[in-house]
Amino acid sequence: MQVLVLASGSQYRAELLGRLNHPFEQFSPDIDESPHLGESPKELATRLAENKAKTPDLDTFVASIAKSAIIIASDQVAAVNSQLLGKPGTFEQASKQLCAMSGKTVAFYTSLYLRDTATGAAYQALDTTRATLRTLSEEEIQRYLEADKPLDCAGSFKVESLGISLFDSVESQDPTALVGLPMIELCKGLRALGLDVP
Repeated sequence: MQVLVLASGSQYRAELLGRLNHPFEQFSPDIDESPHLGESPKELATRLAENKAKTPDLDTFVASIAKSAIIIASDQVAAVNSQLLGKPGTFEQASKQLCAMSGKTVAFYTSLYLRDTATGAAYQALDTTRATLRTLSEEEIQRYLEADKPLDCAGSFKVESLGISLFDSVESQDPTALVGLPMIELCKGLRALGLDVP
């Protein structure tokens, strides 16, 4: 059976990958996620996923567990216009993000990069999801943050949880992309690299 390695420490991505009922290992590569000067949100998301999939420490990890593996790397960048929205980390920053997003459409660029370590074959994709938030009061924002505590989520919400209550609409070709791993593209990529799904 082909070994899969999720190049991420994210519990959300691990839960999504678990839907395929295929065993996988998880390893979080250490990369610099700082944007380059003039880099667009799309370019940043694409570069970060590829960098995660190609780190030497990941190759070392794969060599310690198997002869080869398919690496699954993903990254998500959120932006209002061209302003990047990272993981807030604190309630104060999350509140500021949601205030800035209130009544606006946020673009979420979720990149995918697969790499077969045996053949060098790769598969790359990018999903764009547009989420429009309704106009939120300060009280609603604070109630939401206390309930869901989305401090490790780009954009300061969990769409798979209570965060769905913040939206007027979500436009996407893949509903799982907003959670952090575009599963439709992932399945296409795994099939392209020779893995039977399902």
